[in-house]
Amino acid sequence: MREARFIKKNVEKWNKYQHSETNDPDELADRFITLLDDLSYAKTFYPQSKVTRWVNGIAAGIYQSIYQNKKEKYSRIVQFWRYELPLLFRKYHKTLLFTFSLFIAFVAIGVISSITDPNYAADFFDNMVQPGYYDETIQRIQKGDPFGVYKDANPFSMFVHIAYNNIGVAFRSVIFGVLFGIGTIYLMWQNGLMLGCFQYIFFSQGLGWQSVLVIWIHGTLEISAIVIASCAGFILGFGFLFPGTYTRMQSFLRAAKDAMKVCISLIPIFIVAAFFESYVTHLMSNTFDKNTTNIGLPVPISILILAGSLFFIIWYFVIYPIRLHKRGIRLINDKIVKPGIQK
Repeated sequence: MREARFIKKNVEKWNKYQHSETNDPDELADRFITLLDDLSYAKTFYPQSKVTRWVNGIAAGIYQSIYQNKKEKYSRIVQFWRYELPLLFRKYHKTLLFTFSLFIAFVAIGVISSITDPNYAADFFDNMVQPGYYDETIQRIQKGDPFGVYKDANPFSMFVHIAYNNIGVAFRSVIFGVLFGIGTIYLMWQNGLMLGCFQYIFFSQGLGWQSVLVIWIHGTLEISAIVIASCAGFILGFGFLFPGTYTRMQSFLRAAKDAMKVCISLIPIFIVAAFFESYVTHLMSNTFDKNTTNIGLPVPISILILAGSLFFIIWYFVIYPIRLHKRGIRLINDKIVKPGIQK
């Protein structure tokens, strides 16, 4: 039988098996046996075909449904962080790259605009952030207290407020993805320009290196998490715009589920970032001395926290998912499938 005819004869059945789950154990077993027959035929006559890999993936998902042991809640949590979330990100790496590139472009626009127009940063903060924020920051720098904003509040109150605010920003970035991703782009534009203008202020005042060592103690995790949350917003928007082999509603619901998993997984990162900002950056701002190299914390420790935070983001969200994928581990219909379904 020609491959095209083989596909035409079975494609409706395969789509049903992939997209319509069943809790009936007898039907599940029948589906698995039928798929094994189809897989055996496909491997015999079309071993290099994409359809063979597709049927194998569907069969693997059903195999896991039948034979995997029920996990305890603790084990389910471990599985989520160890496999499910990284594999979910492997699926959306191109979207993550697009999101990161777009955010960097917005930051660059903020920096370049501030360099070419001396009033741009002041106007941006007055109109988009808080009136008078730019002037207050300049005044603090001139008084020798550039990071004073981080030492005014009680650390615990600051921690709660920052964590709550950043988690709220993340959820808005995801939810605004419903507007075909346009709402997410707007929030990225706002945050990117703000970051570019903010860093320009310190570099223009000769405090660029100090600002990196102090502010990016918490900023590395915080900004990375906001970018990842924006990626989740695009997942939601793209799920509606590009349904692929699913109906538009099916695609949207699957994308919404993935986006919310990503967003919820960022909560621990925002909490750690809020802790760094409320306690570590708070401590550094209280002991900062512009007349010496003292930034309130030994430079090697500051660099270690920065590098460790950056390494964690790159390793967990980029490198580790690629390594899992190379090992043949897949996420199919929300189930973790490891190589070799045939016993």
